[in-house]
Amino acid sequence: MNALASVIEPNDYRPSEDEPFMNERQLAYFKAKLLAWKDEILRESKGTVVNLKAETENHPDLVDRASSESDRALELRTRDRQRKLISKIDEALRRIEDGSYGYCEETGEPISLGRLEARPTATLSVEAQERHERRERVHRDD
Repeated sequence: MNALASVIEPNDYRPSEDEPFMNERQLAYFKAKLLAWKDEILRESKGTVVNLKAETENHPDLVDRASSESDRALELRTRDRQRKLISKIDEALRRIEDGSYGYCEETGEPISLGRLEARPTATLSVEAQERHERRERVHRDD
């Protein structure tokens, strides 16, 4: 898919319903969006590592120590969520490469551009996601 790499998108381009679904331009747009998102997450996590290393001091005050440990735990949970998000981003990038990006895993129908714009890692259409959540709620209530 080298052609995608060579497509340079202007910053004001937004995919539209007026063009063929998941054409080369749309794929390049979403690939660039996913890569930028991943880069931002990786930059933030490098900062976290630096901060965690820097904050190895032992606070003599119990309240300060508890606050510091709470902050540290929150930061680590956030990084773990972002690690999982990076794996979803990588999966979306693989789908772009294999041609399945933008199509619902359950129905094979196109996922709306609005949904992909809001959640570029989406694998289900809004309708399929709603069905999935309803089934999940029913089984959880049992």
